[in-house]
Amino acid sequence: MSRAIARSQAGAQPASCSAILSRLRSLHDPGAVEGMARFGINPKNNYGVSVRTLREIARETGTDHKLARRLWASGVHDARILASIIDDPRLVTAQQIESWVADIDSWDVCDQCCALFARTRFAWQKAVEWSARPEEFVRRAGFVTMARLAVTDKKADDPRFEHFLPVIRDAAADDRNYVKKAANWALRQIGKRSLRLNREAIATAEDIARSGSRSAKWVASDALRELTSEVVQTRLGRPAQQMPNAFRD
Repeated sequence: MSRAIARSQAGAQPASCSAILSRLRSLHDPGAVEGMARFGINPKNNYGVSVRTLREIARETGTDHKLARRLWASGVHDARILASIIDDPRLVTAQQIESWVADIDSWDVCDQCCALFARTRFAWQKAVEWSARPEEFVRRAGFVTMARLAVTDKKADDPRFEHFLPVIRDAAADDRNYVKKAANWALRQIGKRSLRLNREAIATAEDIARSGSRSAKWVASDALRELTSEVVQTRLGRPAQQMPNAFRD
């Protein structure tokens, strides 16, 4: 039984947008906002409500597409994260997904939204499209969506992810922090799906390392450190004699 059905049978009324916004305001924690700002999280319209608390509110609310749209429209940082948690990916439209990604102004909202975006029917297309866009958080969203797909889409075959690798390679020289870290994240997650993708991701990282860009070298070295590690190689089932030299040496 879904949470929404259970709530209806229990006689509870759906939460209103105004009630939730009032609740978020009551939880305003200036100290938390200040702490978030030190980690690069945008303090504007931010009440500092923890993701843990937002998830608790989401469990009470249940999946609610219309409420998610209203919460997002409020412009409140915390409400937008909550919106991405409670929205129904089956009901997300092309217009909505483009509108939301254009509104993103903080890396944490970006990453939470991509958990939703990766479950929509637009995920594979938008991951590539956004990765070529100039806006920092839109481009980040492209790579975070790739990383989310690598973790959550268990049915996708290797060639679908191989299509992402040249895109990641071409973006590795972008020296904007939120872009290069997302490109690195996508490369690492793809390279941990299978032995085939591990080989391809390592080769991509080695290509990136030869580009000469400081940003690209960081993306490559960080990815290679994990992708060639004993932990990853063992989990993928590669025999010791076939492990990359970076580990065997």
